[in-house]
Amino acid sequence: MRERDDEWTGLMRSAIAGDSAAYHRLLKAVTPVLRAAARRGLARAGQPVDQSEDIVQDILLAVHLKRHTWDVSAPFAPWLFAIARNKLIDALRRRGRRIFVDIDDFAETLPGETPAETASPSEVAAQLQTLPARQRDVLQAIAVDAASIKDTAAKFSMSEGAVRVALHRGLASLTAKLRE
Repeated sequence: MRERDDEWTGLMRSAIAGDSAAYHRLLKAVTPVLRAAARRGLARAGQPVDQSEDIVQDILLAVHLKRHTWDVSAPFAPWLFAIARNKLIDALRRRGRRIFVDIDDFAETLPGETPAETASPSEVAAQLQTLPARQRDVLQAIAVDAASIKDTAAKFSMSEGAVRVALHRGLASLTAKLRE
């Protein structure tokens, strides 16, 4: 570990001095270590590890953009791992608190969907007759005949906004009556 840190520190010092080959070697050397650390961090947080590559890229970009802030008299690894830790935390915060569970593991124990309660067509037709004529006509045209709002507006010489209002009010009234 100490040898690796010394090697990375030497490469970073050379890179800061302008040696692009040393910088390339440094990035190649730290990438697998960062990838493993990102995977461990994601797994520890209960997150899927498939996003580790994005975190590694964020870390490498931050190293590149902030390399001028590194103190050449200090070891490189602690500076690198501080950036890595912060980028991992940022990624986890962006994701929010989500736990990923494979649904197939629970398919046998989960209850099936409960069928939605539906009213019989005759009951719906009877309740539809209790609505005001304009609402009933609009509901019939849109919900039963599958006409568009534009076509319904033209058919009843109404504005599209008035059709939407009549549709909304009719559905609300019908829903309230069917729930009773």
